[in-house]
Amino acid sequence: MGTMELPLVVGVDGSESSLQAVDWAVAEAARHGLPLRLVYASLWERYEGTAPADGTEDASERVMAAYVLDTAAERARRHQPEVQVSVEVVPEDPVSALLRVGHNAFALVTGSRGRGELAELLLGSVSLTVAGRAHCPVIVVRGDKAGLAGTHERILLGVGDPESGGEAVRFAFREADVRGCTLDAVRAWRCPVPETADHPLLAGDPAHQHERQASALLDTALRDGTAGHPDVRLRRVTVEGPARKVLLHRSAAADLLVIGARRRHGRFGLQLGRAAHTLLHHADCPVAVVPQQV
Repeated sequence: MGTMELPLVVGVDGSESSLQAVDWAVAEAARHGLPLRLVYASLWERYEGTAPADGTEDASERVMAAYVLDTAAERARRHQPEVQVSVEVVPEDPVSALLRVGHNAFALVTGSRGRGELAELLLGSVSLTVAGRAHCPVIVVRGDKAGLAGTHERILLGVGDPESGGEAVRFAFREADVRGCTLDAVRAWRCPVPETADHPLLAGDPAHQHERQASALLDTALRDGTAGHPDVRLRRVTVEGPARKVLLHRSAAADLLVIGARRRHGRFGLQLGRAAHTLLHHADCPVAVVPQQV
């Protein structure tokens, strides 16, 4: 099965956040000519620690699942009648369900907060865990009204290390191409303090060197994308500062922020880097985390 035949999968749970994700996803499916698959994980209660001790399935949960999926599917069809919509109840906890269906998905789409989670949480635990572990791109739908509606006509790509960003670059170019909008490719760079502290007269040189390196890395990272999508309006930007702050600031003028998954193998398995965490919690537009396939 080719990539373009794979469905766009949305995790739905009846929350306002997941309905927002459905609205965003059906528009995305229409743009790419993809089928939309709405998935409800039936073991929400067990995941949240409120399931019956004997493990029996509550009939009310099955009724809830059917209602949530029917409501979401009707909403999707009303927004984009031409998109093929299917629904599925998966008898698993939400993280396991989404990670499994993600093996055969164009991308996974989640809301920023799940059902039953505290309103003060900036990002639900399901979304964060799935974004850090999925094998396909994960889009966490969040942000302000303009970012969610896609009115900026701008995709923002955070260009990280070459070994972790190739898939993200391809994803961002394809997205900008399909939408017919501008792609801002941003590489943040830092000038370490010790380099200039002892030699104030040479203060300008290391900074210039770091910027030149960032620019060269940006050109290398974007080469394939530019060749494959020559019609995309591309803006190459190098900015001094921490990537998380640079991209967060620029997310206010973007419809989608695309970052590569920088995986860390530690005691807790695969984890996202600091920049990804910050952006998933605070960005003003939806965030796509694209893992590098190895």
